[in-house]
Amino acid sequence: MAAVTVALLGGESSGKTTLGLAITDHLNSLGVPTTLVPEHLRAWCEHEGRAPLAHEQAGIAEEQTRWIEAAANGTAQVIVADTTALVVSAYSERVFNDTSLHGPSLAQQGRIQLTLLMGLDLPWRADGLFREGPAARAGIDTVLRRELQAAGIPFQTVYGPAAARLQHALRAVGVLLGRPLVARDPQLEAGTGRWTCENCSDPECERRLFSRLVTNRPG
Repeated sequence: MAAVTVALLGGESSGKTTLGLAITDHLNSLGVPTTLVPEHLRAWCEHEGRAPLAHEQAGIAEEQTRWIEAAANGTAQVIVADTTALVVSAYSERVFNDTSLHGPSLAQQGRIQLTLLMGLDLPWRADGLFREGPAARAGIDTVLRRELQAAGIPFQTVYGPAAARLQHALRAVGVLLGRPLVARDPQLEAGTGRWTCENCSDPECERRLFSRLVTNRPG
């Protein structure tokens, strides 16, 4: 059976790594062989001690794709990619006004079975690794949404605390694997929680659901 690849997209401090680790740990605990592909850009910055220059962006994007493809050729049933070349491409546009990476990045993104976009409801936190702030994160989110929608690549947006994001992701992966991966949620079935549907990449639907979530939040 070919591996199912799950891509986690979003700007800095949007929860990609936390969700990627949680999905990987949970699926492996269920006996579903799962591999997490880390973010090459982070490894690059840690190694070089700086942010990349414009001419280095393409190589970083290509290496991220190679890491994902190498994992998909292994024995895992599910590949969880903590970012893809499209995020590198979005940064290239925002920082260097260079859109040349969008074409190849979108072609690679279109081959991925499930794309999850991180919502912007988590607080932004600095970690000392060239992070610019919440405005930069929102700018990357705008580019990602625009490019995914223009290319007709479906995506789902995940909101909420870590447990809610994990449940959303596992439900979506379970659909692809043809098996349930999470327990039924009484709150959602009773209409008191946030329901995840296949239309949650619809911006209008998404805004209504997020508004309801915020309105119904205790306190």
